[in-house]
Amino acid sequence: MALHVRGVLLPDDEVRDLWLVGDRVTFTPVPGAETVLDGGFVLPGLVDAHCHIGIARGGAPITSLEQARELAHTDRDAGVLAIRDAGSPYPYPELDDEPGLPRLARAGQHVAPPKRYLRDIGVEVDATEVAATVAAQARAGNGWVKLVGDWIDRGVGDLAPAWDADTLTAAVRAAHDAGVRAAVHTFSESAVEIMVRAGVDSVEHGTGLSLDLIDEMARQGTALVPTMINIATFGGIAEQARGKFPGYAEHMLALRDGFPEVVRAAYEAGVPIYVGTDAGGGIDHGLAAEEMLLLHERAGMSPTDVLAAASWGAREWLGFPGLVEGGLADLTVYPEDPRSDLRAVRAPSRTILRGRVIR
Repeated sequence: MALHVRGVLLPDDEVRDLWLVGDRVTFTPVPGAETVLDGGFVLPGLVDAHCHIGIARGGAPITSLEQARELAHTDRDAGVLAIRDAGSPYPYPELDDEPGLPRLARAGQHVAPPKRYLRDIGVEVDATEVAATVAAQARAGNGWVKLVGDWIDRGVGDLAPAWDADTLTAAVRAAHDAGVRAAVHTFSESAVEIMVRAGVDSVEHGTGLSLDLIDEMARQGTALVPTMINIATFGGIAEQARGKFPGYAEHMLALRDGFPEVVRAAYEAGVPIYVGTDAGGGIDHGLAAEEMLLLHERAGMSPTDVLAAASWGAREWLGFPGLVEGGLADLTVYPEDPRSDLRAVRAPSRTILRGRVIR
């Protein structure tokens, strides 16, 4: 049966009637449709653009499709109806179109340097194997590849690029040649410079960004997914490392402390910014609303722009059309206007996913 929805549609900011026919939206009245919503503020379903439903709490790979479902359900119940899994050690293409689960944009496994990333998470390869591994992981995902751009180098005692600049640049080119987009994990100043100039599609975290690189990202349309919840954990990482790597510890604290201004500068420069929590491992699922509030409170993004970064803008970026004629029948509803008080996003009153009422 077709469903009928009426409410204040954002970002249009006007009361609209929508009809959901299967998994599609139409503004043409459908006789006999069941009215399931009359009132509230209606958004295209929220997006977590940096999430890992292939990584269990604590950092171990999941071992079953049921674990992935459970984690995805936690995000869904918080209003997140589309996820970009930014690297999974466990393959789960069977879930791409499963009813009841958020839309999925997936990378394969992280492509990482040997013994310089989280254990059992990435495919660890030497420089000579990076391009071929990127091509293989492009086939494992459904539109994205995840590159580890830097990590601690214990020989240096600080963050350092995963491979040399030529290898990192070739990795981005290999992703594009395979017809997918490349996302890069990067904390350091040196690695993010290499990757932005190489034309990477999205910078994940990006704590080492300079003003010059931010301007370059704005010119290129390179996206930033700040994961501010993740960056807040740098204090604990620094304290654990301080005994053996004091320089690394101080570097991580400096990156953490300066990050709100980095994100603010990117926002003011017009860099596309999207909401991502880095859920999986050390970050709980279901925290998209908290990430949204951090972008507003600490980085100065307006409520409307935060909503775009978590909803209609992010959906367009990932190829999941919003509440337009023929768009996807995903919506998240709030009883109060989240533009007036962004805290409203913590408590969705109704969610409809793939044309089915979830809540």
